[in-house]
Amino acid sequence: MSTTSGLNASSTTSSSHAGSHVWRDRIAPSLLAFVLGVALIYGAGFASKVELHNAAHDGRHSAGFPCH
Repeated sequence: MSTTSGLNASSTTSSSHAGSHVWRDRIAPSLLAFVLGVALIYGAGFASKVELHNAAHDGRHSAGFPCH
């Protein structure tokens, strides 16, 4: 019986490690890219410099992102 309980414990441990790998390898970089993208779009879009705002405006139009 101790062999069976040992297998169950190791499979539970490996599945919890697999969950942390998914977070570290897929979810965290995706979330970081999303936050960075939003910050760049809205940061440049509301910038006080006219050149930076116009560059962001043209970039949004070329990417098919409606802004007005």
